[in-house]
Amino acid sequence: MISTEPATGKELWRGAPGNVEQAMEIAVAAKTDWARQPVGQRVELMRRFANEVRKELDAFAELIARETGKPFWEAKTEVEAVIGKVEISVTAFAERTGQKKLNSALQGTAALRHKPHGVMAVLGPYNFPAHLPNGHIVPALIAGNVVIFKPSEKTPAVGEFLVKCFHQAGISAGVVQCLQGGPDTGKALVEHEMVDGVLFTGSARGGIAINRKLASNPSKIVALEMGGNNPIVILDTPKIEDAAATIIQSAFTTAGQRCTAARRLVVVDSMYDQIVPAVKQLAEKLIVGEPFADPQPFMGTVIDNQTADLLSESFVALISRGGKPIMHMKRPDENLPFLSPAIIDSTDMKDRPDIELFGPLLQVIRVPDFDAAIAEANNTRYGLAASLVGGMPEDFERFWFEARAGILNWNRPTNGASSAAPFGGIGLSGNHRPAAYYAADYCAYPVASTEMEQPRASIGIGLKEG
Repeated sequence: MISTEPATGKELWRGAPGNVEQAMEIAVAAKTDWARQPVGQRVELMRRFANEVRKELDAFAELIARETGKPFWEAKTEVEAVIGKVEISVTAFAERTGQKKLNSALQGTAALRHKPHGVMAVLGPYNFPAHLPNGHIVPALIAGNVVIFKPSEKTPAVGEFLVKCFHQAGISAGVVQCLQGGPDTGKALVEHEMVDGVLFTGSARGGIAINRKLASNPSKIVALEMGGNNPIVILDTPKIEDAAATIIQSAFTTAGQRCTAARRLVVVDSMYDQIVPAVKQLAEKLIVGEPFADPQPFMGTVIDNQTADLLSESFVALISRGGKPIMHMKRPDENLPFLSPAIIDSTDMKDRPDIELFGPLLQVIRVPDFDAAIAEANNTRYGLAASLVGGMPEDFERFWFEARAGILNWNRPTNGASSAAPFGGIGLSGNHRPAAYYAADYCAYPVASTEMEQPRASIGIGLKEG
């Protein structure tokens, strides 16, 4: 396995794929002792992990920037999110999986406690190769699970660094492991009989494959965090520049490589001639460059040349289907995956493809009114994020009620969700197991019990005399 820097093409990391069977043996051997650790001890180790990451912040951010091609400033925010996830997860675990007891003199005690599942497989993506898998790993470890983490084969160095920080904090190599490998390794891990849960972040295609494979095995907990064909809807607003900035942030942050990125800009007629030129003008000012350039770029590369090729081909395909280019996608160097932001008016396109084009490509759809805007926002099999920009409070109340998505914002970007809230979607965007603050829900299962220190029972009816 080899990982190269998207912005330079230089080799960054080289290693061999891991052994699934060996990793599983190690995890199974470690799971009982880890589960029996007091939760306070596990929490303390997570806080030590946060401190280790804090010590390594600049080095970690530099590695993320080099391996993903994202700007250094953005990579630093990712590392900060890794640190912040710990305290959020501690609070969420206490709130979502707290213990309860009801005492009765005659009936004993009724209790609610939670148990870990056991061995959890975490499959991470390349766009946030530290923050997103960490959002599964930390809650799983707090709950008492052991974790086998398979990073994306496109970001193995970041995955290795993340797990190293856990080990430096005093968490044993059996409790959290980094298993390198490609799709075949991930498939073998998911299918392994000793895996008790699969926590996945990635494409809808990958999530559906996992769901199908495990559909006949209800004993495994499965949490799927997938993508979106997310709409941002524009109603009447006097804040044209602010609206344009919100659209740009939604569509082009991380070079459009966020599952919550806006893919469709739905604009009512009355705002089209004001909003679209403003968005184009601002998009033309965006700096696209290597991660450590000065001044810092807004966007870096997409993840690799194959992805850049596919996005360029998708741009041409949309035009061939009837899309009208507002801003052409450009690739200044055919050997490197830098892409400029692209905007296409897809209003008159027949059979617009309902797919997640994971890059800096925004489709504009003109609609006559709010009714049509909501209909278009819901014109997707996905359901992750949607934003309304402009309008009145009653408009957002209607949008919130009628729009189908797990994240619904008003006058805010579609992306940048808080880890202190649940994160997930419906349709092809997830399987109703939201992550972030609600990750505790799928990392432990509730156990109800009734308890008495001594047996006390009698049968008062239905017995023969004598």
